[in-house]
Amino acid sequence: MLKTNSKAKKIAFTALIAAIYAAVTYSLTFISFGVVQFRIAEGLTVLPYFSPLAIPGLFLGCIISNIISPIGIPDLILGSLATLIAAVLTYLIGKSNIKGKKFLAPLPPVIINAIMIGIMLKVLYVPEMPLYLCMLQVGFGEIVCCYGLGIPLMHAIEKNTTLMKYFK
Repeated sequence: MLKTNSKAKKIAFTALIAAIYAAVTYSLTFISFGVVQFRIAEGLTVLPYFSPLAIPGLFLGCIISNIISPIGIPDLILGSLATLIAAVLTYLIGKSNIKGKKFLAPLPPVIINAIMIGIMLKVLYVPEMPLYLCMLQVGFGEIVCCYGLGIPLMHAIEKNTTLMKYFK
């Protein structure tokens, strides 16, 4: 039997998050890429609020997902980097003493992706589209997924003692 804080358990937990992120993105490819995108797996970006183990899981899941991106290598690098930065910021929000921090947890992925992915899409995918419009469209998709799915996921985790044990 594995100890609660065993290295194998941590690796498995991280891998599970990566696998879920990639599986959801792959199964919904038609809405996961492009200027107007609703990457449903982004709802998972709230998980670092509960555990730092979610950070590498999300990063790896995003790398795996972006292998099939129509943008190619730039999305593999920049898109995954955006997820990593947002995950670290979400973790820091979770560790902070900010009042109402639970509702701030989905904000880093929204802002970071709107800026970084918006710029990348403008430069590499739709150069004729105004930058602000690229950013707004990516940001809107992130708001829908991160708040619309992320906040309910946070509530479900907090209300379920079994789930909370996985994040400790």
